[in-house]
Parts: sequence; C-alpha cells; structure tokens
Amino acid sequence: MTEGDELAIVSRDGTRIAFSRSGQGEPLVLVHGTSADRTRWSKVLPELESRFTVYAVDRRGRGASGDADDYAIEREFEDVTAVVDSIGEPVTLLGHSYGGICALEAALRTPAVERLVLYEPPLPVGVEIYEPGWLDEMQRLLDAGEREAVLTSFMTDVVRMPAEELEQLRSLPGWNERVAGAHTVVRETRVHDAYRFDPDRWRKLTVPTLLLLGGLSPPIFTEAIEMLHETLPYRTFCVLPGQQHVAMVTAPAMFAQFIVAWCSS
Repeated sequence: MTEGDELAIVSRDGTRIAFSRSGQGEPLVLVHGTSADRTRWSKVLPELESRFTVYAVDRRGRGASGDADDYAIEREFEDVTAVVDSIGEPVTLLGHSYGGICALEAALRTPAVERLVLYEPPLPVGVEIYEPGWLDEMQRLLDAGEREAVLTSFMTDVVRMPAEELEQLRSLPGWNERVAGAHTVVRETRVHDAYRFDPDRWRKLTVPTLLLLGGLSPPIFTEAIEMLHETLPYRTFCVLPGQQHVAMVTAPAMFAQFIVAWCSS
C-alpha cells in the first residue's frame, strides 16, 4: 500500500476504527472481507489512486482498529456508516465478501452513499458453505493456538481458493497479521450463519449498485450475486473473466478498470 494519511473515527459503541486516505479525486471507501485488513487492497490501490481519494478501512479486530468484548455484525454496519459519514461528502462504497454485507447494510443507514459496489458478498442463499462440524473444528484449532490452520482451512474449505492463489496470498505483506486475526474468522462465520437477507428490505434501495462476480467463482458467490441482481432495482452486473474471489490481488488492473468505468458512466 502506498503512503497516505492515517485516520480514525470512533464508532457508535466507542470502538476506534482506523483507515487510510490516499490518492486524489472523488471519495471511494474500501471495506475488506473476512481474514483480511486494509492491506487486502495493496495491489489494486495504485490503480485506484489516480482516479479516487481512497479510504481503506481496517474493520474492527484487525489492523490499527480497536475491538469490543462482545461481537455483533450490527456494530460492523455502524462502523462503515461512521467512516462514510466522517468524510463529509457523497462516496462510492466498495465492499468485498463479508465486507460487502457490511457495505450493503451501511447503504441503508446513511444518505452519503452515492454509489455502491459489491464484490461477492456471501449472502445466505441455501448453499452449504462448509461441512458439518467444520466450525467446531475451527474453534478447537483456535483454542489450541493453531491460528494459521484456521486461516488456511477457511481459505480452502469455505472460500474455495485455488492452491496457487493461496500461495500468492501467503507471499503478500500482511500474512502474519491475517494469522493473528484468525479469531475473527470464527466469530464472523458464526454470525454469518445467523444473518438473514430479506429481499423486501432492499427493493426500495435507490443507490446505484455495481455487482461484481468472478467468472470462475463457486456457487455461494454466484447465487448470492444472482439474488441481488433479482432484488435491487438500480443495479449493474459485471463478470470478471477468469477470476474468483480475490481479483483485486490476481488481476488488479482489470478490477480497477471495472470500478473506474462504472463510476465514470
């Protein structure tokens, strides 16, 4: 990630949420997914900074952000809302994976979201995302201090990340920080199981929304994007050819091109 301003706000429950600011142009807020922090965007950030002032958020529990004793997904919605509102002008809000759910919910909580980009949010669609007993095994590994095993299993068994992409991820700066934050994988998976997507809540969402899907992504992401496409009234659907769940890493120029082109149309 290039050098930028280091900023922070205090969320509704008193938790410190940190984010960086870099680039020049209209504001673009980036919200990473499970197991990551804002370094998730390091490869694509240079592609975006020439067009946007980019605000890359550390979600609670990792990076420079704080945390709370009790976890609830609603606090994450409030965190994203607080960052967006702190900017002081309309923003494009981009959420990846679990961060996409947070971004989607934030769009109902503040009028400052002018455009919304959702890259494969894992909305519950009735597709089994892990084998029975997997979550209990992850908790056992976490309790035993096997944090890297938790992270690796999440990437391979839930995200269905190919081996070559996982090795690429391991080679990037921030892998050790991902391992340190493995406890967030378990808690977010538990909360995700209880999250419910009610289409009626979203049919009146007037925020223009870009839905991004990897052309090789597994059903959990494909069917979630299809459900959003059927539900949201102001949406554009784009496929990232040859990609899966981390195109910002595996094809950063392509990923940025889709964002820039849509925001410029």
